[in-house]
Amino acid sequence: MARATAEKNNPRADVIWGAPGDGFAAAKEAGLLEPYRAPTWDRIPTELKDREAYYTAVSKNTLIFMSNAKLLKEKNLKPPASWMDLLDPAYKGQIQTADARTSGTALTRILSIYYALGKDEDRAIDYQKKLHKNVQVYTKSGGGCTIPAALGQAMVCIAHMPDAMEAKKKGYDMVVTFPREGVAAVIEGVALVKGARNREQATKFIDWTFSKDMQDLLDKHDVYMLPTLPEASIDAAVQSLMKEAKLLPVDLEWVGKNRRRLVERWVNEVIKD
Repeated sequence: MARATAEKNNPRADVIWGAPGDGFAAAKEAGLLEPYRAPTWDRIPTELKDREAYYTAVSKNTLIFMSNAKLLKEKNLKPPASWMDLLDPAYKGQIQTADARTSGTALTRILSIYYALGKDEDRAIDYQKKLHKNVQVYTKSGGGCTIPAALGQAMVCIAHMPDAMEAKKKGYDMVVTFPREGVAAVIEGVALVKGARNREQATKFIDWTFSKDMQDLLDKHDVYMLPTLPEASIDAAVQSLMKEAKLLPVDLEWVGKNRRRLVERWVNEVIKD
């Protein structure tokens, strides 16, 4: 999005693909995008697209708790099933999760806590201060906690679902759970750049993105994200796991306008020590 902003008056890209939904909301606000509806646009659920068609979700993703089964057994602990479980002193120095200064996954965590606690921002900040006491390290990338948790260097990793599914696929003994209060449902989107030089090819690419053939590739290639076209195939393990998830809807326009402030509050109030 930073590059698209810098090139606003002379865009070099024709399509923005795969960025988080809040970034698209900010890009819309900045006048970087042109509305476009693919032929299957009407079949995409309303909550997964901008009502004015400035951007549409390619896939849906969410946060999970990924716990090391061996360490849980050694500590005689059940896998965390609530945001409040993570405040247990038993997890002190045993949680890894992403740094909001470098990772979009961390923003998803901040939003999940905000929505899970009834959109009470001060309460969410207070919770994160308490959680901070149990955090061993904030990783640079969203999936940076996956291998440390898998190897037993931390007990719990808060990451996106694809990170956990990939770890399980590699044979690590990990337990995947969702907090009962819910997690933010985030999207990976696509949008047409305003002033695109190759508009015809760009729109054909977007049309293909929302075809069943392309959406089925998420399952075929083990991307472990939920396709947004309802008739697309979904990995059986993901489908089973998602039955346990309570997905909280996110107001992307609000997030687009407030993401920087939310991150600044996390930096200045949560990790200041």
